[in-house]
Amino acid sequence: MVKSEGVQVQPSKNIFANRIVLAIMSSNFLLQLGIWVRNFAILLYVTDMTNNNPRYVALISVAEFAPIFLFSFIGGTFADRWKPKLTMVWCDLLSAVSIFVVLVTLMFGSWYTIFFATLVSAILSQFSMPSAMRLFKQHVPTEQLQSVMAMFQSLMAIFMVIGPIIGTFVYQKFGIYTSIGVMGVMFLLSAAVLMFLPKDKEKEKSDVKPDFKRELADGFRYVLNHKVLKSMGAIFAACGLAVGLIQPLAIFVAIENLGMSKDFIQWLLMASGIGMLIGGGAIFALSKKVSPQKLLALGILVSMIATIGIGFSTSAGLTIGLQFINGLFMPCIHIGINTLILKNTEEAFVGRVNGVLNPMFMGMMVIGMSVSGLIKDPLSLSGVYMTSGILFLIGALFIIPLFKDEFHIPQPEVSK
Repeated sequence: MVKSEGVQVQPSKNIFANRIVLAIMSSNFLLQLGIWVRNFAILLYVTDMTNNNPRYVALISVAEFAPIFLFSFIGGTFADRWKPKLTMVWCDLLSAVSIFVVLVTLMFGSWYTIFFATLVSAILSQFSMPSAMRLFKQHVPTEQLQSVMAMFQSLMAIFMVIGPIIGTFVYQKFGIYTSIGVMGVMFLLSAAVLMFLPKDKEKEKSDVKPDFKRELADGFRYVLNHKVLKSMGAIFAACGLAVGLIQPLAIFVAIENLGMSKDFIQWLLMASGIGMLIGGGAIFALSKKVSPQKLLALGILVSMIATIGIGFSTSAGLTIGLQFINGLFMPCIHIGINTLILKNTEEAFVGRVNGVLNPMFMGMMVIGMSVSGLIKDPLSLSGVYMTSGILFLIGALFIIPLFKDEFHIPQPEVSK
């Protein structure tokens, strides 16, 4: 039982009746809706403005993911220090304000400011997301964590299906200004939903003064002292680079390999999303029977095979099928990773562990995205996808130690 400023929150045996889970899920639903409208509006807008220039298309992904690498350390550390509910509400409000500023600037200034809408929300997400993980750690029983992660993955999968359709429709029907405005409204609604979370529990007073450098160092030390978390770092780095190389090039699979228009990418993402929805539901049903390390290994190996196949396929039917299979097993990766992190990390260190591990993935992902537009021509589209598949295989090899170790929550070694 958790006490929260005089309010007692009893974890529910039914996760669908857990008000913390429901509030955060509802908030994430609104955010996903706004983000997908933004993503497709910006993608189609930039390709229209630059005549499908791959470097500008890659820059969209860099604007979205580079801040995650740069601010994940900082966000995770402050998320462990600040009250999680208050942090999440303020992040959504500040994101909404920044989006409306971008909208006004876009109407009267250069189209390049469109990247700023993605940049600011990506930065603030590094403070908000670790706070949500802390709330799960506080209020969700350990045996239900994998099921909650499966619920989140299923929600993401739903938007993989409907997000591209909604985003394309809003942009083509109403234009870039309405698309950006929709995102701002969704962030405001998300902040309103989060107000229904219970009050943050007060931390015990300590004579030790807050020290950002010390707390950040403690987070790195915590990861380095834990074999499982160190292995996760290596997996994150290999898979991050693999994803980064192909992330900006998906639209060229439609244009070059399949000879379709750029709008065809929504059907590829839709196929992947349907697979993710089915896969997330299956894992939710089997969450207590399959270990997270097995889920992770299976997901990465299937991603390797599907990625190579997509890169070489010139058949729309085959490519859509591979996208579906890739999506079907993608929840294995996300759910396995998040479950392993939450099960092997103390609540007081959840933010900092995410702040250390996420940059391993995002940093390499940003590097991959930064060079993908440059190496596409010399290696060919198929060559880049082959390289990505090999990197997935390397990541899978680092999972082997996870099957040997008995998992336990390490005691933090706090610097004095």
